[in-house]
Amino acid sequence: MGLPENIDALLVKHDITQESLARIAGVSPSSVTRWRHGAQMRKDSIEKICTYFGLTEDDLLSDSYGLAAKEHGRFNDVPVHASGDATVPLVTLGSVHAGPFSEEGDTERSVDVPASLLRSHPRARALIVEGDCMNRVVNEGMAVVYDPDMEPHNGSIAIVETESYEAVMRRWYRGGDTLMLVADSYARHPDIVLGEDSGPIRVVGVVVWVQSAQEMD
Repeated sequence: MGLPENIDALLVKHDITQESLARIAGVSPSSVTRWRHGAQMRKDSIEKICTYFGLTEDDLLSDSYGLAAKEHGRFNDVPVHASGDATVPLVTLGSVHAGPFSEEGDTERSVDVPASLLRSHPRARALIVEGDCMNRVVNEGMAVVYDPDMEPHNGSIAIVETESYEAVMRRWYRGGDTLMLVADSYARHPDIVLGEDSGPIRVVGVVVWVQSAQEMD
């Protein structure tokens, strides 16, 4: 899980295209394609990406401690690096899992996120994860930061309210007249399949950041 896998994880985690990442890194889209096939990344591109997303070099380059390893459930093994004014506090509003959505203030904690994250997502909000329905990506007790202004794409981690489920956090996959909300877990959880007759749903937001429980006040 070196650079190619970490680049793939970055694209999925932040729900961006190769073209968007190329603009951030100051390179051509073909350079991103080459990174995803094992080509080395220049130092200035690494610095631009790390600054924009609030990452460390290990997040991009490390096999054991990169973004891909984190996406496969090993967040608790990876230290969070921050540097003073590079982070800002964000207060969580409640909790989310395959169950009720807590009222505001029920789970109030402070989460430090990169200032660059809030520049990209100025109305971001945070929630605490309960349950194991997404534990390949986000473990219980972690905070997720979501953007209420983003629309999910296939593969996005979306927080959705439905008539049957007060609030759920799942991978979003839409095809034709069917929406599938898919768990990303080491445990078995049934997919939530919604068709035209399933009633209205409301997209609460798309997850853009996760934070280890150990790094929260």
